[in-house]
Amino acid sequence: MRKRSTVKRKTVITAVAAMGIAGATIFVTTGSAQGHGYASSPTSRQVHCAEGTVTDCGAVQHEPQSVEGPKGFPEAGPEDGTICAGGNEGFAELDDPRGGEWPTTKLSGGANHTFSWTNTARHSTTDYQYFVTKDGWDPSSKLTRADLESEPFLTVPMDGKQPEATESHEGKLPDKSGRHLIVAVWNIADTANAFYSCADVEF
Repeated sequence: MRKRSTVKRKTVITAVAAMGIAGATIFVTTGSAQGHGYASSPTSRQVHCAEGTVTDCGAVQHEPQSVEGPKGFPEAGPEDGTICAGGNEGFAELDDPRGGEWPTTKLSGGANHTFSWTNTARHSTTDYQYFVTKDGWDPSSKLTRADLESEPFLTVPMDGKQPEATESHEGKLPDKSGRHLIVAVWNIADTANAFYSCADVEF
């Protein structure tokens, strides 16, 4: 009887340990899926949605950090018309131009600016890139590659390093005037993805 009891006890302990490992795996997977990052300066569309400045934003209101899509922009990456959402249908509200009525951040063309990201998961990073729309861009239409200058006006190489929880980049703004859109791209080094943020600005 003692022998049978010992076997039963070992079986229970093994089962509980297995459940613990499975639970830990589920926790890690869920946790990593919940957090990444978004551009906070200039104020991105994600931030306007999360803060309630803009309503009818859908899921991005609760997870501004999750606008993730394929990297390689502009040669690859999200399709035209889905760039601000990173090609993610769940965040399609970010691609809606709203008749050109997204709130804007006032900036001085040609001046220095501190670009900031809020990162909830600090991924190994290739670089950060910042693109701006061409003169004559129509803010009432969905963004396409043809709307953007062909080269980023600022690239911040990271060489595989992890960014800070609040990452800041000093750079010179493009010498433009009027309403424009800045597309910020955070290229992850060890995955096939990047994070995208669009900020409506007024130079």
